[in-house]
Amino acid sequence: MILSLSDLGWSSHFAAQYAADPSRSPLRIAAVHRDRLIGLSPQGEMPLLTPDQSTGAYAVGDWVLIDEKQRVHRLLDRRSVLQRRAAGTGASAQLIAANVDVLFIVSSCNADFNLPRLERYLALAHQAGCYPVIVLTKADTCVDAGAYVDQAQSLAQFLTVLAINALDQADVEQVLSWCPKGQTSALLGSSGVGKTTLANGMTGQDQATADIREDDARGRHTTTARALRRMRNGGWLIDTPGMRALRLLDAQDGVDEVFSDISDLSQNCRFSDCQHDTEPGCAVQAAISSGALDSARLDRWRKLRREDRHNSASVAQARARDKAFGKMVRSVMHEKKSRKGL
Repeated sequence: MILSLSDLGWSSHFAAQYAADPSRSPLRIAAVHRDRLIGLSPQGEMPLLTPDQSTGAYAVGDWVLIDEKQRVHRLLDRRSVLQRRAAGTGASAQLIAANVDVLFIVSSCNADFNLPRLERYLALAHQAGCYPVIVLTKADTCVDAGAYVDQAQSLAQFLTVLAINALDQADVEQVLSWCPKGQTSALLGSSGVGKTTLANGMTGQDQATADIREDDARGRHTTTARALRRMRNGGWLIDTPGMRALRLLDAQDGVDEVFSDISDLSQNCRFSDCQHDTEPGCAVQAAISSGALDSARLDRWRKLRREDRHNSASVAQARARDKAFGKMVRSVMHEKKSRKGL
């Protein structure tokens, strides 16, 4: 099947950038490997070379311009980008996906359900510029799926929450309706919540699934790499490995959006720098006293803001060190060349 650029998610945002360099060919990144990229064009997939940059600088969903030798010459500005601080002890950013319209945040109607984790994913979605949809799987296996839906919807007004059976095609169609033809979605969630089963239903493919542990409802990773896949309705899906940890990065605006109730209350505090602790005239503490705000929610807001500040500062420092080191290397190389010319 030959697809058009618009079928692949091309829009005026990218067309305007392409107009400045029409001699190159536009492709979308379908997969990122250590030594190469896989690009997707209307004619199909092809391997791409990145001679001047690591493949880690690209994300699945990116649009690039290539030459006749399939070398990437330019990364087009993204409309949205999902990223986190990389797992482990290092201080670096890890790209998750790019140019995503809808973020499907997947949890399940069992012991995996966790409100703080959902708040974390929602902050990521808002910071990235994606529309969040919470998908609660395994609704057919619990006594009261509506209770889980009510808890999730309590996180924000007008939040879209779907409770589904990922093996029921009618339920899958309901999820698909939120990402129509030409748009791009991503699936994020922890292992064992049914992402692979849902992805299979959305794409018509048959990836292997794994059983979950009965004691804590957790599962093993079955998706091991990010990839762009066409869904049955013509939209696109970026499936991702289950995340044991999602460390926010440069996400203060996203956190404030998720906790907009606290941000709105703080506007009525007596002091503009109120820490919502023991200060007189604190509107946030007044809301807690009246029962309008849960003190645990204030604690979670503080925790996410502290974590984001720490992660963002650490990564910024690491980038500054790398930049300074690169500048020193270039200076040394330039001096060596100058000496050889004497």
